[in-house]
Amino acid sequence: MRLHPTRVALRARRPSGMLGPQHLVWPMFVQEGVDQVTPIASMPGCARLSIDRAVAQAAAAARAGLAGIALFPVVPDHRKDSRGRESLNPDGLMPRAIRALKEAAPELLLLSDVALDPYSSDGHDGVVIDGRIDNDATLPLLAQMALAHAEAGADLVAPSDMMDGRIGVVRRALDGAGYLRVGICSYAVKYASAFYGPFRDALASAPRFGDKRTYQMDPANSREAVREAKLDEDEGADWLMVKPGLPYLDIVRLVRSRTALPVAAYQVSGEYAMLKAASAAGAFGYEEALLETLTAMRRAGADLIVTYGALDVAPLLVQVPNTLNGQERQR
Repeated sequence: MRLHPTRVALRARRPSGMLGPQHLVWPMFVQEGVDQVTPIASMPGCARLSIDRAVAQAAAAARAGLAGIALFPVVPDHRKDSRGRESLNPDGLMPRAIRALKEAAPELLLLSDVALDPYSSDGHDGVVIDGRIDNDATLPLLAQMALAHAEAGADLVAPSDMMDGRIGVVRRALDGAGYLRVGICSYAVKYASAFYGPFRDALASAPRFGDKRTYQMDPANSREAVREAKLDEDEGADWLMVKPGLPYLDIVRLVRSRTALPVAAYQVSGEYAMLKAASAAGAFGYEEALLETLTAMRRAGADLIVTYGALDVAPLLVQVPNTLNGQERQR
């Protein structure tokens, strides 16, 4: 068994319902340019950042004690094509951003998104041939993309595409190139969800036709979650991701009960946007609701939580640790 530093570190902090900054991963959208901050209308408080601005935010994340950053690229339309070839560019946006962020904040885990949709003129996670997603044609591209990110310094590559067999292909490519200690955070359980809308706005990566239900999971199916997680574990995944988070707490618990690997939950863009919208309408306080939802994911068994509210909630956890876990403290 490979002992990645990331895996060893997480074994020391198994889930107990307690929540701290060290359990949080902050998603970051990176764009071309210098000194650029582009607010995302559907995600108040979030923005696309040029690399120099992302570096400054990474330093803030490190000071807050976060576990890491999950990095996503905003690719200009003129660099997109049907095969997503820009994803393989060693001097492209993602490799440059990875190098800069790892130099600025080496203590943060850096998860790099591996999928074709940000680079594809079709907006899909797989190569489209004759109007259909070609799973097998996509796999070599994902492996090459993962290698480019590993070479740039990513700690974990995070295949979010849901193509069958991609974890094994990526693991063999990484091992074959000598990247034995680069981990794979697999989006093992990714449901076809309405809650992804704001994220697609952020990356301008919505499908140009159809939807993603042919390769994402049916929200009514829990048995498939166990099967997909087991397949990815067998193929060499180091972390298993459940996405979305709050609507699928039962799935987080189910996956947690079936694996010894670290389990991550993703509080997706729609979940974050709902908290912001309800707070703006006066329904409840944003920070209190954010803390409660993240605690629920930890209680369900998530080792790590990917959340757009990571920097918002981290100071609360430092000042008043485990606010919603009185029973845990009394024990």
